[in-house]
This record gives sequence, structure tokens and C-alpha cells, in this order.
Amino acid sequence: MRRNSKHHRNRRIRRTPPGSAPGVINLPDDALKLSLHTIVYDEDSIYEAELQSISEIKEQLMKMPGKTHWFDVKGLGNKVFLEQMADFFGIHRLQIEDVVNDYQRPKVEEFKDHLFFISRTLQDNGNSFTNDQLSLLLGKNFVITFQNKYEDVLDPVRNRIRQGKGFMRRSGADYLAYSLMDVTIDNYYPILEKMGDSLDDLQDDLISNPSREALNRILQRKRELVNLRRIIWSERDKMNDILRSSYSEIKESGKVFFRDTYDHCIQLLDLVESYKEVTASLMDVYQSSVSNRLNQVMKILTIISTIFIPLTFIVGLYGMNFQRVDPVTGKQFPFNMPELYSPYGYVGVSVVMILIVIFQIIFFYKKGWLTKGTG
Repeated sequence: MRRNSKHHRNRRIRRTPPGSAPGVINLPDDALKLSLHTIVYDEDSIYEAELQSISEIKEQLMKMPGKTHWFDVKGLGNKVFLEQMADFFGIHRLQIEDVVNDYQRPKVEEFKDHLFFISRTLQDNGNSFTNDQLSLLLGKNFVITFQNKYEDVLDPVRNRIRQGKGFMRRSGADYLAYSLMDVTIDNYYPILEKMGDSLDDLQDDLISNPSREALNRILQRKRELVNLRRIIWSERDKMNDILRSSYSEIKESGKVFFRDTYDHCIQLLDLVESYKEVTASLMDVYQSSVSNRLNQVMKILTIISTIFIPLTFIVGLYGMNFQRVDPVTGKQFPFNMPELYSPYGYVGVSVVMILIVIFQIIFFYKKGWLTKGTG
């Protein structure tokens, strides 16, 4: 999950301008063209279509009142259509504002005729993961989902509806809402598993090569885990609110499924916490590895310096060039260096210096100071 850039900046949150009236719909500049796909089903049949107007939505609901309707809105680039949907379904403008400003924390809100949910959908994009918003409205016999992107993680639910397996087609809109929120939570697992593998690889890299790049990757993993913890914690609170409250749109018999999703959130939080501890230990490994490498370098430099200290002393001593005989008077100085005029003086001093080096190397080797990996 390595990023190509050296530094990662958190996603900028889009908000309405300061002082704007509440409920004002300001479409983002990158809003995609709106498309509305509908799936209508019961235990025996399924119907899918692309809708273009509110009148088609009204007609569909009137013709098939006893079935479950899923209105899947992708792209938020049509303000008029969003306002018409809000008027028809009784959606508060503050909810539409939360839909458009798509960086809301996971939550559940109760209104007169429906429940409003916010979920975060994570998708692996190879280098990291994208964090998008799924806005969901649950009514008596319908579910409306809003997403600003065409790609999503909801295909498993669509396939279950089309295949007619399990409780999907026999259950109502509340089970559909549960399935949509559950699949977003389940999609967190492969991302966390990939992050765990990345941490294992990072640990191996730190031991062999504690580079600056490895440190940046540790900090990147830490930021991602903090972001994940914030998301999953809010998802857990949302599921807890659903379980503790008595919403008319959710049957008591269906809460057992939400309890299962709540357990998934707890498991994911445990994984995130354990990975956070791993990143903390990786920081310690990095510091220890850098310190060990520095110690190795200092040890080598110390050994080299120690070897040259006696050699430098000898060379400096004989470099003083004190004359044995005064060139003017011819007088001899008994305490000056007689070796300067010895025919074997240079060879003798060189041999002595070589023997000193050999003795030092043998001494250092027996002490274990030349062995790689010793402190």
C-alpha cells in the first residue's frame, strides 16, 4: 500500500461557505453526471431499469406497491433532480446537504417517514485506499442510496438480489439497508489484511535497511490507521444506536443482523489497535536499527583511528629532523636522533610500524571487535 508521493496530505473536506444558510445545496466542482438505477423485487420476481425523472419514480411506486424498491443514485451533478427527490420523498434539505458534502462521519438520523444513514466505503486502489461516502435512506418499502462515484462496493448485494438466494428476496427494505451497510463494513477486512502484510514487509525492510523512506512509510501507515480507527469507531456507534433504538422502519427480528455487523466493527477496531501497536514497535525498530548502524560506523572509525595513532606518533617523532651533527661547527649532539643517518633507519622504522599494525589487528580480532554485528 505504498504511495508514490513522498508526503501524503489528508483529503480536503468540502463544506459550504461560512455563513451560508443551512440546507443550501452547493454541488462540488467534480460532481459527476447523475444516473438513477432502480431494482424492484419480491420473493418471486425482479425488475431493473434506468429512470430519468421523478414521474417515473412515482409511476413505479404506484404500479408495484407491495415490492421492495432500491433507487441507486450515482453522481450528484443534477441539483434540480436532487431537490425534486427531496420534495417527493420528504427528505430534509439538511440531509441533501450532507449527501452533497460527502465527507460526513457515519451516523443514523430518524425522521418522520424514513431513516437516514451515512456510511464510509473504502476501496483498494493499489497504492492506498479511497474513502468515499454512501448516503442511504430507508423508508417503509424503499431504499435510496447516493454516491458521488460510479464505482462502488455494492455489487455483492446486487448479485444476491438477482440470484434470489438466502433472505434477500424474501426480506424487506430494512434487510436491504442492512445488507448495503454490512457489505461496506466487510470490505474493510481485505484492506486491513493488505495493510498487515505491508507492515510485515516493512518490518523486514527496517531490519535490513532502515532508510528514510522506510520511516516515511511507517508514518504513512500510522496516518492511515488513525483514519481507519475514526471511521470504524463511528460505524460502531451507528450500529449501537440502531440496536438500542426502536425504529419503526427496522423490524425487531432484523436487529440480529445489525448485531452481527456491530461485532464486525469490534473485530475491525481490535485489528486497527493491534496494527497501531505494530507501527509503534516499528518506530522502535527503526530507531534501534539506525542506532546500531551508527555504532557500527563509529566502531570502524575508532578502530581505524586507533591503528593510526601509534603510526602518527612515530612519523611525527622522526619528522622533527633534529640534526645529529652541527653543520657549521661539526659538533655532535648525543641526545639527537642517530637513526636519521642510519642506512637501515627507514626500513627499520617501517618494519616496526607494520608490526604494530599487525599486533593491533590480532588484538582487535581476539577481542571480537572486528566481527560483524558485535557491539
